[in-house]
Amino acid sequence: MLNKYARAFFTRVLTPFAALLLRWGVSPDAVTLIGTAGSVAGALVFFPRGEFFWGTITITLFIFSDLVDGNMARQAGRSSKWGAFLDSTLDRVADAAIFGGLAMWYSGSGNNDLLCAVAIFCLASGQVVSYTKARGEALGFPVNVSGLVERAERLVISLVAAGVTGLRTFGVPYVDWLLPTALWVVAAGSLVTVAQRMLTVRRESAELEAATAAVEGGR
Repeated sequence: MLNKYARAFFTRVLTPFAALLLRWGVSPDAVTLIGTAGSVAGALVFFPRGEFFWGTITITLFIFSDLVDGNMARQAGRSSKWGAFLDSTLDRVADAAIFGGLAMWYSGSGNNDLLCAVAIFCLASGQVVSYTKARGEALGFPVNVSGLVERAERLVISLVAAGVTGLRTFGVPYVDWLLPTALWVVAAGSLVTVAQRMLTVRRESAELEAATAAVEGGR
């Protein structure tokens, strides 16, 4: 849902900025690399120290590069398979840094081994969510399902919760429960999404095998 509606909205909003970067001679690949570097730095510098508010602000500012680079490529007429590959690969790096930073906090000053494990599960399951679709499509299946929790939902849930939790440093009470709850929600949603995609590929595989058998039987 977020991919469908929010991405379209922010793409329209960021189009003038993308055009400005092109006039300055900035390449889409450079924006992708800078955005990823900024997101990784924000996650691994702030989150392990429990500075969730500033970490979230930093990550959010850089994560919009995921919308800007594609917009720039389309405006310049330079969309390519390499650009799509680079963008998708570096998305996985940024996601790993975000949940890795949260895991580092809970394994250290956060002092909660269970939530550290949940953060690591969110990291791993997010990668598997992406892999199941990519691998299914590589095998020739359409994988006609988005799933309960895609990347946009994982990031919004986690970063909003982290950012609000970070407001405790400004004296806002009763917010400590938000981030743990968000991690459990993302973990459960990612697990469901993996199952949805696996079942979809299994069904599509069975349908293809049945159709192939029917064609061969009719010869």
